[in-house]
Amino acid sequence: MIHALLSDATTLWNLVIPRRYTGGHAERLRAFYAPQGESYDNFRERLLVGRGQMLEALPIQAGGKVLDMGGGTGRSVEWLEDRLDDLSSVTVVDLCEPLLNVARQRIATRGWTNVQAVCADVTRYNAPAESIDAIAFSYSLTMIPNWVEALERAYDLLKPGGSIGVVDFYVSRKWPEPGMRRHSSAARLVWPAWFSHSNVFLNPAHIDLLRTRFRTVRFEENMATVPYLLGLKVPYYLFIGTKR
Repeated sequence: MIHALLSDATTLWNLVIPRRYTGGHAERLRAFYAPQGESYDNFRERLLVGRGQMLEALPIQAGGKVLDMGGGTGRSVEWLEDRLDDLSSVTVVDLCEPLLNVARQRIATRGWTNVQAVCADVTRYNAPAESIDAIAFSYSLTMIPNWVEALERAYDLLKPGGSIGVVDFYVSRKWPEPGMRRHSSAARLVWPAWFSHSNVFLNPAHIDLLRTRFRTVRFEENMATVPYLLGLKVPYYLFIGTKR
């Protein structure tokens, strides 16, 4: 119990207190997550909600190839575990070695023979010649500086009719499209500023590009409770689409 609280305190400290990082994106990720690698999943299990719903609903045909883009510790693969025997491969792609080390340990412990962890920039990742059947971004798109390139790369890698699933934080525009939620002025101000300390950048344009480039199969807007922050809730969305 005490160990868990100390672990949560360390994670919250890194989330709340602004830090100054030097170097490129990979160096910033390493500096931020190296102290949290082993405790990463424990805290974020309560924060990064909706991952299971997205991955379990992601259409993947038997024998399919899956990319988990920005997959970090490989936790998301556990939601595909019931289907792993029917899949050709699952590849966890991330630029942060401390998190990928956790993923490699998880792969070895679980005995997943068709899962691999690869250190690479998702905007430049070169998949095998065969097209990919499904791609997931699980709370990773907001952490990718060139997020447009990441989605375009996903589009290029997917086979025609292939599936994409995204779940992530966001805030609405002041005047959203009809049928979409409008978040308060405080939410639109506070959450982008708070998450930016951790180099997580909330942007309603993510949803715009997803709905433009892919045919929408499922789209939801929900709220997630942030642990220890007095019941405060942050908006997140779930998107599943197919390549047009």
